Amino acid sequence: MKKSILILALILTTRIMAQSEDSLPYYRIPDYPEAYTPGTVASGMVDGLGFRYYWATEGLTEKDLIHKASESGRTSAETIEHIYGLSKFIRNSVLDKNKDENKAEMSFEETRKRTLHNFKIVSDALRDTEKSFNLEDTEVPFWNIINGPIADALWHCGQVVMLRRASGNPFNSKVSVFRGTVKE
Repeated sequence: MKKSILILALILTTRIMAQSEDSLPYYRIPDYPEAYTPGTVASGMVDGLGFRYYWATEGLTEKDLIHKASESGRTSAETIEHIYGLSKFIRNSVLDKNKDENKAEMSFEETRKRTLHNFKIVSDALRDTEKSFNLEDTEVPFWNIINGPIADALWHCGQVVMLRRASGNPFNSKVSVFRGTVKE
């Protein structure tokens, strides 16, 4: 009987842990496509951003969120809000429909979730194009999206990692940003 309860508890724990990993995109970088196209390369850039953002913001505490490096600097929470704004800009620039125009104040968890989903929606749209991504199809030139909000969001993910280290909550050492995986 005790053995059955232990096995059941292990199964339930494993399922709960698996669900928490899958509830938000970018716990891991998605599998790579079979072919390189402009769309799959752009999608991969967004996936790398999503993965870094996921782990830069995973497990942040209230202490981390209010930490800032200097009086004139942003807190982690303010930086995360800025990254959310960048994710909306990227999404709205790439997609003509389903725009994320949310302006309501959100909790950190909701902001994180919406940011990750914005990155995933953009990545999927870029990856799933059957033809080359037409750079003229966007309101803002796609080159500017790459060197503007995508690069800026990557920059700010690094700032969140630096701020969390400074507040005593370092980045998970099991995360491999090179491979896009987590050592178990």
